[in-house]
Amino acid sequence: MTEPTTIRPPYAGTRPPRLAEVPAFTAAVGTGWAEADVPVPLPAGAAEAAAVHRARLVERRGPGTVVAGAGRAPVRSNDTDYDFRADSDFVWLTGCAVEDAVLVLTAGGDPGDHAATLYLPPPARPGEPGFFSDAAHGELWVGPAPGVADWALALGIDVRPLADLDAALGRLPGAGATPGTEPELVRRHGLKSDPELAAALSDLRMIKDAWEVEQLRQAVDHTVTGFAAVVREIPTAVAAGGERWLQGTFDRHARTVGNGPGYASIVGSGPHAATLHWVRCDGPVLPDQPLLLDMGVETRSLYTADVTRTVPPDGRFTETQRRVHDLVEAAHLAGLAQVAPGRAYTDFHFAAMEVIARGLHDWGLLPVSVDEALSPAGQQHRRYLVCGIGHHLGLDVHDCARSDYASYQGARLAPGMVLTVEPGLYFHAHDLTLPPELRGIGVRLEDDLLVTGAGAEVLSDALPISAGGVEEWVRGLL
Repeated sequence: MTEPTTIRPPYAGTRPPRLAEVPAFTAAVGTGWAEADVPVPLPAGAAEAAAVHRARLVERRGPGTVVAGAGRAPVRSNDTDYDFRADSDFVWLTGCAVEDAVLVLTAGGDPGDHAATLYLPPPARPGEPGFFSDAAHGELWVGPAPGVADWALALGIDVRPLADLDAALGRLPGAGATPGTEPELVRRHGLKSDPELAAALSDLRMIKDAWEVEQLRQAVDHTVTGFAAVVREIPTAVAAGGERWLQGTFDRHARTVGNGPGYASIVGSGPHAATLHWVRCDGPVLPDQPLLLDMGVETRSLYTADVTRTVPPDGRFTETQRRVHDLVEAAHLAGLAQVAPGRAYTDFHFAAMEVIARGLHDWGLLPVSVDEALSPAGQQHRRYLVCGIGHHLGLDVHDCARSDYASYQGARLAPGMVLTVEPGLYFHAHDLTLPPELRGIGVRLEDDLLVTGAGAEVLSDALPISAGGVEEWVRGLL
């Protein structure tokens, strides 16, 4: 048996020494470290794409200064934070995803006359007090990281320590700030939180360039393989793990092949499938009830997919379940057919909604005519489909959300836009307007589309959408 340790004087009853106040320790810990070769976490092509994005913003905005902050992770509880995810406007302008980093973009009278300076917190390296005392940037806490010079070389712009930012902003009163810029920074330097700047960035981000389209293709491809991984785990989820097992399966996949899930993965079994954003995922997976899966991988460049399929866990829809799925599929195909350059953004919405309204009318679920339901003063069919059925997609799952109506819903589709089409029917278990056999069935189909010069490309077409195709796909994976 080991003898108990005796606390001897002069330590008994005293607190441990503060290491920063012990010269012998600081001298010992600050030396004897080899240089760590740490690559800059910058996806190929990101720096070049960001340079083009900055030029597009300057061309639209004209002379002036824009301040864009990466933001910081929100507090989860006490002294723990959520994982950091950089602000999307900041990433679009820089390609960088460093917490607390700030871009200052200044433009002159000529669109080509602009300068970008990035300010970021340098890592605390051996020999600096923060090396062992700074839990946010000390390399003993968070590991070696690229320095200021490394980022400057990778991005091809001027990069300076964050400590220089205050002096720089002190010379730029009234500069416009993006929505993601830290409020304290905006307040301290009298920056202008500019809705026009937010809308301009949102509008510009609607048209994806070739590099962005490739990032979205990768996101969708990884999402397709993630769906397959989830379906293979259905028997385990039915036996014990439930919805959360499947949610965790996809999230693990997303963190392995990319940055993580692009949003909280939705896994809804049976009656939970009718809840639009069922992210709690705390129920069982019922083997004979439809399973709604709404999931997307976010790449390391932070572009995300957003795909939904509704599957039968045992590989077979019942006749009633198939009837609901078939109606949603018909609406989905009608919506997809309306996505093409020059078409109104709302065309796919109205096309899908008409199919839904007619189907519900045929089932005796509409108390009015189809025309009355589809009229602006009607909308009775929306009881079973209250949400929108599509949105722009990119760095955010609901991308370009700060554009005004005229630029978004009121606009025409154009090549380079990437959007989703996602009609559904959501029959809640406690909805007394429904016959009992329909209660508790939720079905959604969602695909990601690239608008091209000739029409549209369904990026997620590797996943089946017909009921028979879904059944065959599921059975092949189980």
